[in-house]
Amino acid sequence: MHKIIKVFVFSLAAMLLCMPVFCQSPNSSPVEMADGMRQSGKIYVVIAVILTILAGLIFYIIRLDRKISRMEKENG
Repeated sequence: MHKIIKVFVFSLAAMLLCMPVFCQSPNSSPVEMADGMRQSGKIYVVIAVILTILAGLIFYIIRLDRKISRMEKENG
């Protein structure tokens, strides 16, 4: 269980640390769709959906890891 969590946390940290590098390119023009969604308040719905999906995946992985660990202890 701990190995999967460590790999997941490391991968998430690596993605979050690399993200600002891609977002700050000097030649990029402002994204009109993002500005429009931010002004209308729809960006918060998009963020909520993404966070809900991510939380569901994390919950599923942890639950699956616990089940596998329990089965290994029973058979091992």
